[in-house]
Amino acid sequence: MNNKQNTTSNSSKIISKPRIISGVMLIILSIVLTLSFVSYLMNWKADQSQAGTMADKTVQSSNLFGKIGDWLGNLFIFESIGVAAFVVAFLCFVFGTLVFKKNYFKPWKTISHSLFFICWTPIFFGAVTNGEGVLGGVYGYQIMDYLKSYIGSVGLWMVLLVSFALYFVLEFNLKPSSIKNKLNDINDNTFGKLKSLMPDSDDEFEADEELEKEIVHENISVNSNPVTDNDFSNIKVTQDFEPIKTPNQTSFREEIKEPIKESVPEPIILSSTPTQPQKPFVETPVAKVEDDITFNVEIKKDEDFAVSPEQQKSDDLVSKHGLYDHKLDLAKFQMPSVELLKDYGNEEITINKDELEENKNRIVGLLKTFNVGISEIKATIGPTVTLYEIVPEAGIRVAAIKKLQDDIALNLSALGIRIIAPMPGKGTIGIEVPRKNPTMVSMRSVVASPKFQSADMDLPIVFGRTISNEVFVADLAKMPHLLMAGATGQGKSVGINAILTSLIYKKHPSELKFVMVDPKKVELSLYSKIERHYLAKLPDTEDAIITDNAKVINTLNSLCIEMDDRYELLKNAFCKNIKEYNAKFAQRKLNPENGHRYLPYIVLVVDEFADLIMTAGKEVEHPIARLAQLARAIGIHLIVATQRPSVNVITGMIKANFPARVAFRVISGVDSKTILDSPGAEQLVGKGDMLYFNGNDLTRLQCAFVDTPEVERIAEFVGEQKGYSDAYLLPEYSGEDATSTVGAFDPNEKDALFEEGARIVVSTQQGSTSMLQRQLKLGYNRAGRIMDQLEAAGVVGGFNGAKAREVLISDLNSLERLLDELKGR
Repeated sequence: MNNKQNTTSNSSKIISKPRIISGVMLIILSIVLTLSFVSYLMNWKADQSQAGTMADKTVQSSNLFGKIGDWLGNLFIFESIGVAAFVVAFLCFVFGTLVFKKNYFKPWKTISHSLFFICWTPIFFGAVTNGEGVLGGVYGYQIMDYLKSYIGSVGLWMVLLVSFALYFVLEFNLKPSSIKNKLNDINDNTFGKLKSLMPDSDDEFEADEELEKEIVHENISVNSNPVTDNDFSNIKVTQDFEPIKTPNQTSFREEIKEPIKESVPEPIILSSTPTQPQKPFVETPVAKVEDDITFNVEIKKDEDFAVSPEQQKSDDLVSKHGLYDHKLDLAKFQMPSVELLKDYGNEEITINKDELEENKNRIVGLLKTFNVGISEIKATIGPTVTLYEIVPEAGIRVAAIKKLQDDIALNLSALGIRIIAPMPGKGTIGIEVPRKNPTMVSMRSVVASPKFQSADMDLPIVFGRTISNEVFVADLAKMPHLLMAGATGQGKSVGINAILTSLIYKKHPSELKFVMVDPKKVELSLYSKIERHYLAKLPDTEDAIITDNAKVINTLNSLCIEMDDRYELLKNAFCKNIKEYNAKFAQRKLNPENGHRYLPYIVLVVDEFADLIMTAGKEVEHPIARLAQLARAIGIHLIVATQRPSVNVITGMIKANFPARVAFRVISGVDSKTILDSPGAEQLVGKGDMLYFNGNDLTRLQCAFVDTPEVERIAEFVGEQKGYSDAYLLPEYSGEDATSTVGAFDPNEKDALFEEGARIVVSTQQGSTSMLQRQLKLGYNRAGRIMDQLEAAGVVGGFNGAKAREVLISDLNSLERLLDELKGR
C-alpha cells in the first residue's frame, strides 16, 4: 500500500504547471461551449441575428455568455455541424482530463467515435428536419441536399441507416457466430449451475481482485520501454516502406501491428471459477452421406397451379386475337407533325453583358445604401426575365430585403420585379428582373423538344420554358385539375390553345375526348373541325362546342352521370383507376357483354368561368365541385379559366379541389392571392409570362406562343382524316328543360310539400328549383318534381333556361284561392 501511495505521489509531482493550466482551461472551455450551445438552441433565431453585431452595444443578447455565446453558437451550430457541436465540447473535456493523466476514456477510440458522430449526426438531423432549423447546420443541409439530389430520399435514409448499423456492428464486434455462442451459453447454464458457480464467501471475491491486479501489473511491467499512444520513436518500419511516401492511417497501423504484439505478452483470461477445470471441447461427429443415395429436386411450374376459368378464357382470347387494340377503329390515323407549327427562326437567348453588369451594380449599390451586405451574386438568364440570386452576409434579415422590392424596381427602371426570399432549396434570395429584349418561345420549339417527345405521362402538357430556359412539361392526370386566371390580353387564351395542342400531339383520338365550353363563342370554335375525332357532346345536340349557358348545366350533370357509370364499371372490374381498368380490358379480362368498354380520358375545358357563375350560379358550381372531388380516378379532368379571379367566382369549394393553378398577369395583389394564395402575379410582365403552382412550388414560366393559323392547320389536318361516325356521346340527362312532358295537374299525386313550396315561391317571387332545395332541405329530384307540379297547377311558368321561372301568381291571397280550387277537384 505504501508503494502504491509513493507511486501516486511521484506521478502527481511529474505534472507540470503549464499542463495543469492547459487542462483546466480545456475543461472550462468545454463547459462554456456546452452552456453556450444550450442557450443558443433555446433562442437561436434571436442569437443568429445578433451574431454579427459584436460591436453594437445597444443590442442585448439572450445567451448565457452574451455575444460571445451568440458567436460560438452561430459558428459551431448554425454555420457548421449543428447539434454535433456538443461532441466538440465533449472532446475538449476528454483532452482536459488526459492532461491530469486521468484515463476515464480511451483517447484514440474516443476520437474515432467522435469523428463518426460529427460526420453522421448533422446529415441525420438535416434529413429529419429537411433543412429547416439549426439542428443539422449548414454542413448537414448541404451534404443532405447533395446526396438527396443524386440518390433520392430513400437512398439517403438507406445510407444513414446502413452506416449507423455498420458502426454498431464494428463497435460491439457483433458476429453471427458470437451471437449464436452466447445464446447457447444462456440455454446451457441453468439456475442450478449459476448457484454452484457462486463463491461461498467474500474472501474469494477479494482473492480474485488481488489476482487480477497482480496479472495486470505484470503485463504493464513486462517491457522496459512501453509503447504509448503518442510515442512511436522506437517502432521500426519495415523495408517495404518507401521513405518518400507518407502512408495512410490504415497501412500505418498494419505495419506497426507486429512489433506491438512482440512487446506485449499474451493476455491471460480470468475465469470466475478458477477451482473448476474447463471442460475440453468435444466435436460432435457428423454422419457421412453415402454417395449412392439419390437426391431429386422438383421445381413446381406455373402450369401446375390451378387457373381460374375466367383467367383461362382471357388467356385463350389473347392467344387467339391478341391484346385489344383501342386504336383499331382509326388504325390509319396520323398524328400531327411538327411542320404544321410555324418556325420563328433562331430562339436562342442572347446575353447582353452590359445590361447584366448594369443591373448587378444597381442592385448591389442599392442594397449597400440600405446597409444590406452581399457576399455573392449570380445571374440566370431566361426568355423573359433574368434571375439574380444573392447571398446576403451573416446577420442580414430576409425581411429587410423583401421590403426593398419597390425601391429595387425604381432603381432598375423595370416594369415589375419579383423577390423570392428565400429561394426554395438553395439558401439564396432571388430577384427576378424583366429583360429589355425578351425572347419569344414558340410552340414548335417546345413540342419538338426531346423532353416532350419522350415524356412518359398519361396526359402530358408542355407549358413553355422556365427561367433557366428548360422546357417545362407537366402531367394533367396528376394535377388532376387546372385553374387558370389572368387579365384580358395577358395570354390566357393562348395558354389554353397551348394545352390543347400539346394533348392533341400526344394522344390518339381513341384515348382522349374534349368537352369544350366557350361562352365567348369565338375562342374554341377553331376545334369544331375535330368533332368526330376528339370532341364529346350530349345526344341530339348539333354543336359539340357549347356556347349556350343553358346547355352547360345539362352537360355538367351529364358528366356527373358518366362519372357515376364509370365508377360502377371500375367497381365491377375490381379496379381502382382508369389505367388499371383499361389494362384489364386490353387483356380481354372484361366482357363487353356486361357493359364493359374502353374508357378514354375526358378533359372539360371552360374558357370563361365567371360568365357561367353570373348566369347559372350554384347550378354550375355544384357539379363542377363534384367532378373536381371525384372524377380524377376515372379519367375526367377539368381545365377552368377566368378573367376575373375574385372570391365570388373562384370560391373556396372550387379552390380546395384545384391544387394546380396557373396565373397570368392580374391587376392587383388581391387577385394574385385569390388564385395563388400568395402575391406575385401582379408583378408579371404579360405576353405569356405566367406563374405555375402545383400545390407545393411556385414556378415562373414563359408560355409557349401558338397563333390562330397554327391551330387552324392542326384542326384541318386532323379533320381531313377518317374519324368516327359521330362525336363521343355523353349520357343523356333530362333536367328542367324536359318540362314539355308536364301533363295536367293531379291532386292525388301532389307532393306532401306542394302547398308549402307554392307559398315559398309566391312569397319570394322566385321560381327556382335550387331555392326550393335550400328552403325545404330537399334533394334535387324531389324539388324538381314539386316545380313540375307547380307548373302544371299554373303557379309558375315554363323552363326559361338559366334564369328562374316566371311566377304567375302575384300574392298569397290569390294562391290560397287557387289551392282551394285544386282541393275541390
